Amino acid sequence: QKMPNESDEPPKEEKGKIEKRIRSSPPGYISVEELMETATGVTNMALAHEIVMDSAFQIKPFEPEEGSLEKRVKEMMHKAFWDVLESQLNKDPPQFNHAISLVGEIKETLLSLLLPGQSRLRGQVEEALDLSLIQQEAENEALDISKLAHFIIDMMGILCAPCRDEDIRKLREISDIVPLFKSIFGVLDKMKIDMANVEVSSLRPHLLQQSVEYERKKFQEFLEKQPNALDFTKKWLQDTADYVTGVERDGGATCTANSSQLPLTVHNYAYLRLLKWNHDTELFPETLLMDQGRFQEIQRELEQVALVASVLLIVYNSAGEAISGLPGLMERLKKTIRILIAEMHIDSFDEEETFAAIAEKLCLEIRGCLSQHGYSPFSSERENTLKGQIVAAKSADNPIRKVIDSRIQSFLLDFLESSSHRSIPAPPGGLTPIHKELQEIAVKLGRVVTFNKLVYSPFYQKILQDVVIQG
Repeated sequence: QKMPNESDEPPKEEKGKIEKRIRSSPPGYISVEELMETATGVTNMALAHEIVMDSAFQIKPFEPEEGSLEKRVKEMMHKAFWDVLESQLNKDPPQFNHAISLVGEIKETLLSLLLPGQSRLRGQVEEALDLSLIQQEAENEALDISKLAHFIIDMMGILCAPCRDEDIRKLREISDIVPLFKSIFGVLDKMKIDMANVEVSSLRPHLLQQSVEYERKKFQEFLEKQPNALDFTKKWLQDTADYVTGVERDGGATCTANSSQLPLTVHNYAYLRLLKWNHDTELFPETLLMDQGRFQEIQRELEQVALVASVLLIVYNSAGEAISGLPGLMERLKKTIRILIAEMHIDSFDEEETFAAIAEKLCLEIRGCLSQHGYSPFSSERENTLKGQIVAAKSADNPIRKVIDSRIQSFLLDFLESSSHRSIPAPPGGLTPIHKELQEIAVKLGRVVTFNKLVYSPFYQKILQDVVIQG
């Protein structure tokens, strides 16, 4: 956990009060049964939450890490399994016990992939893969295992998603029975994942309705057992209220302390503060813990687009009329910057070296573009000045960075304050090159904020009324 605050560490006396309050509110006794029940509830809730919040959420097959003991054991067991099948089929006469067992598993999988209304296909599977009949044929040495395999492949071709058509085509090219069965199981595993993801998509609207009530209920139960479970949420909102009303007292805010819109403004601005959060030192609000990773991701994306916009603003302000209308230049410069800062949040990222490279590459691009369109090249002095300004943009205290950052904050606040987050506001000056990226970020942020407000609105309303009145 991390202690929230706007920009600096809280005063020592305030920090002491917070720590004292935490120590003076020990959690109540929780039995092992309650703990297990809570753990299960939280796991299910987190999964449902992820499905609702991530429109691209997909179930993926589990694969042990390469070189791990689990991976080696799995490979050894699989090899032994298929070796047994091969040895049985190679006997004279062939033994089909293992093969029939596999056909039974395949039959169950095919039936599980059928929809309730597909009774005709169900009948075909039951008839063609009748295990008692197959057993009789095997005992009378009349079993055609290749014919069974081709029926299975044909049925898989009917039931699979279009993205699996190529896998089915490859199955038809395998003639050896053991590799064929091995591949059939591989494709069936993929088809089961496909079906699960179809069900996830169809569940999402129902989960959305139920998750709000479910998460709120679970948090209320947790709050009853852990009375101080909203401490960091209260501090997050209190600090935001202090900041917003402080701005108002300095004449910078549009609402007054008595404004009916103040709680809403404080609440929306509080979410923006999470996009500037120091996750190493500040405690995250309890009501947003399941989305902490999502806020970190949005924060990283915003830092990248802010840098892109800052460097482009510097370039176009410095170079002026000579490059303002050159076609395609803006996109090329933008692409160059994005590629070079793609790993800016990795520990090994060399900021100094990267920005020197950005300055060099952008000046080279501008030089070529000016020459191509018949303009005189920049003087060495002018180019060196531009390079210096680009390198200076790496600092968070850079004036251009601060202006861009402030405009991004205004853009996102306007979006959060718009009704239902449906209308995307026009970008403020200097943000046009990153407008598309900002729109995507705003929609992503809006989805998290809307859901979070729906779940925790009863808790937030009371806290906001208290902190605004105190403010």
